[in-house]
Amino acid sequence: MAKVAFLGLGVMGYPMAGHLKNKGGHDVTVYNRTAAKAEQWVKQHGGIFAPTPKAAAEGQDLVLACVGNDNDLREVTLGPNGAFAGMGNGKVFVDHTTASAEIARELYAAAKKGGFDFIDAPVSGGQAGAENGVLTVMCGGDPEPFGRTEKVIAAYARACNLLGSTGSGQLAKMVNQICIAGLVQGLAEGLHFAKKSGLDIEKLIATISKGAAQSWQMENRYKTMVAGKFDFGFAVDWMRKDLGICLGEARKNGARLPVTALVDQFYSEVQAMGGRRWDTSSLIARLER
Repeated sequence: MAKVAFLGLGVMGYPMAGHLKNKGGHDVTVYNRTAAKAEQWVKQHGGIFAPTPKAAAEGQDLVLACVGNDNDLREVTLGPNGAFAGMGNGKVFVDHTTASAEIARELYAAAKKGGFDFIDAPVSGGQAGAENGVLTVMCGGDPEPFGRTEKVIAAYARACNLLGSTGSGQLAKMVNQICIAGLVQGLAEGLHFAKKSGLDIEKLIATISKGAAQSWQMENRYKTMVAGKFDFGFAVDWMRKDLGICLGEARKNGARLPVTALVDQFYSEVQAMGGRRWDTSSLIARLER
């Protein structure tokens, strides 16, 4: 059992912190910008909540965070009330936010200066993966602190791998989102075509999902996509944030991402249709306007 703090109790962080307490058996302190959410978590799971990130981090072996973006991450880590001000020597800060590789390197340098370690560790699997404790965690950082955190992260992960030096976790998450973007657009077009052609969708998917077209998105989203229901996963607003990070990094490293850039624009059309909080499978709605 470890003493841990978790910062950020959104749709991902709330169940992740719950797994640390209930499955991992850890002593958990939570912080959330909206205090009522932290109070609700403590009422449900036990543990304690702290009024600031600094207070949450004080005395902990490990501090984990899952917030919205680079700016949110700076807000909870830096400054006099930030978690870094409460981190002890030799402790580890693990960031599960999907953010830029640049902020990961910035915070790694600040952590080293403060005498503790930093691991960038974005996750994949969405809200369902967080609730079921089966997330995939992509890590960047130094091997020794990663080794100390891996067993704790196992409370909500089915896979957790160190992919390289600081920033590698964030770069891996970018690859993840690039792959998903093109795949969902392809699935949306395929289902749209199938409907226009009068095919039996159930028989179609039962057949092609056994071949090379098979994907997680196909097996888990085709029914809701055909039904026009888009409240089952990762929101379009967050996907556009992620794809913006991917495209920004590509401008730096020279990678060419024509499909990713195109799908990002398709998602902007979904936003304009009122789908900001729809899940990413809503690309089909754009085709069926």
